[in-house]
Amino acid sequence: MELDDVRALAEAQRAQIERVVVGQREAVDLLMVAVLCRGHVLLEGMPGTAKTLLAHVLARGLSLDFKRIQFTPDLMPGDVTGTNVFNFQSNSFVLTKGPVFTQLLLADEINRTPPKTQAALLQAMQEHAVTIDGTTHELGDGFLVVATQNPIELEGTYPLPEAQLDRFLLKIRVDYPDGDEERRMVRLHGHASGTWDLDAFALQPLADLARIREARALVAALDLADEIVDYAVEVVRATREHPSLAAGGSPRATNMLCLAARARAVLDGRDYVIPDDVKALAAPVLAHRLVLAPGAELEGEDAAGVLGTILDQVDAPR
Repeated sequence: MELDDVRALAEAQRAQIERVVVGQREAVDLLMVAVLCRGHVLLEGMPGTAKTLLAHVLARGLSLDFKRIQFTPDLMPGDVTGTNVFNFQSNSFVLTKGPVFTQLLLADEINRTPPKTQAALLQAMQEHAVTIDGTTHELGDGFLVVATQNPIELEGTYPLPEAQLDRFLLKIRVDYPDGDEERRMVRLHGHASGTWDLDAFALQPLADLARIREARALVAALDLADEIVDYAVEVVRATREHPSLAAGGSPRATNMLCLAARARAVLDGRDYVIPDDVKALAAPVLAHRLVLAPGAELEGEDAAGVLGTILDQVDAPR
């Protein structure tokens, strides 16, 4: 697979998604970055902004097995990972696999379940495996989590801990469409109030896991100039020293920022990374990993704003 092949695949996938989902171009582009990086994604947006639909259509186009978990306060860890059930006929325990045994897992409203159940995904997200009753089961290299959450809902929710947020490559804000896009959406979907009939859109499988592996290998092999590495490191290290932040980006965040920059370059048809790749991905990769200092929070600052200030202060290579 060559650079042009990856770019053509991404453009075909983007065009197919836009036949179903209207007005989320930036979110679609970032989802493609996540797929190429084998990274998990947290979609944050108000209800009804097509977060779940995006995940469905993405899985269809990439021929990935798809499962969805609706997170609720009474969900148990075993409901996510599965459990061993005693079979009286064979007089032995048999593993009943949970929905985590898939390739693209939609963790819908992930912040509506208690920390004990949220933690059931930690090993899966980091190691692509789950351990049940002392036995580790591999999930495969196709495993990818797309989680969703509502940014303003507080009642009955459990904010994700920093350790779990750090496992998401990207946090993508899914905003309302503009007026023209919303009118197009009504023309497209306004005839029905229930679930979508994706078969009606004649969605085609545009790639499979083997092609995705080839594209990921191409991204991973892309060379990073020393100046770009230095720039990414300086940006992340600056988040650890900024007075408005109680906690900055982790070393994992630095690696993820560089990997995502590689993917963005490939999607743009380039075999080299430029400073604009790092700048464009700094907020989606870093903002959810930053913890505001109490004083900054009281003054109305937010992580994205502080990150913007840091990007203005750190000199980009020329």
